[in-house]
Amino acid sequence: MEEFAVSWWLWIVLGIVLLVGEVLTPGGFYIFFFGASAICVGLLKLLGFTQGLITEGLLFAGLAVCGVAFLRKPLLEKFQPKTGSQPDEDRLVGEMAVASQEIPPGGIGKVELRGSVWNAMNEGEVPVAPSERCLVVGVEGLTLHVRRR
Repeated sequence: MEEFAVSWWLWIVLGIVLLVGEVLTPGGFYIFFFGASAICVGLLKLLGFTQGLITEGLLFAGLAVCGVAFLRKPLLEKFQPKTGSQPDEDRLVGEMAVASQEIPPGGIGKVELRGSVWNAMNEGEVPVAPSERCLVVGVEGLTLHVRRR
């Protein structure tokens, strides 16, 4: 029984389609490695290094998975624009939040900031009343440190 064979140019076409798909979608830089893998398999088949669909399929999958596992993160770091040296959490410092409940001095409560509810610790010496605006003075994990304005 003769094994089903895929022409080398079909692998190249598949690779080009996948690379175009990467460009046209806002994906996370995954499809690129499958496209590059398909092109590599097509070139290896053209040069006579591979024969048989099973071997080519395993090579395709192996190259793609290895590319995602070992090359994706370094390439993302190289091509993603730098956002600055300040971590995202530190950008919240200096913003005004609105208390969802009373927060006693040194106590923990809830505040709303940028449409999200956060845990907040009152760093001030006076309580923060419900619906009162308070200043974010620090961030620790998912807890905002606030003071009455």
